[in-house]
Amino acid sequence: MLSKLLENNRAWAADRKRRDPGFFERLCAIQKPDYLWIGCADSRVPANEIVGLDPGELFVQRNVANIVSADDVNCMAVLQYAIDVLGVTQVIVCGHYGCGGVEAALNSSALHGPVDRWVQHVRNVRSAHAMELERLADHTARWRRLCELNVVDQVKAAAQTAVVRDAWARGVAVAVHGWIYDLHDGIIRDLEETVTG
Repeated sequence: MLSKLLENNRAWAADRKRRDPGFFERLCAIQKPDYLWIGCADSRVPANEIVGLDPGELFVQRNVANIVSADDVNCMAVLQYAIDVLGVTQVIVCGHYGCGGVEAALNSSALHGPVDRWVQHVRNVRSAHAMELERLADHTARWRRLCELNVVDQVKAAAQTAVVRDAWARGVAVAVHGWIYDLHDGIIRDLEETVTG
């Protein structure tokens, strides 16, 4: 089964080289993305592909339910590297409708181990917006809205990190944006939640 992935890779690389003989040379030369994408680890949400960017044009950090947590060393390291080393000024937190991590938080699913602790971030968002969510007509509407509210909360969390605040203090014009992707039509919607210094 894994050999199929290696086969696919070779076919992809050959096709890239056929269509653009200098692609890999350019890719090796420099990493200078304009954007940092913090998104869900869901395999149906391929960051570069859905925004039409080539490898090297989008720096990406993914985790279950697109959480930005100051105690997540990986996310903080990616955020710091993107801003301080690569010079990225546009940070996009992108969630998606149909997120399993958000649904687990909505349903108070009995998860175990690290994923249960991780989803607690989304449960906190659910609790903060319980009245709004309960007013919605059905499970699907609540699930979709919690996906949106989670993105908004994660934008705020990113804006409150020491990395972003330090960048602002140095005069770096970092902006953190909140988007959501719809699996049903492939369209990203701007939630109009942007935080700048």
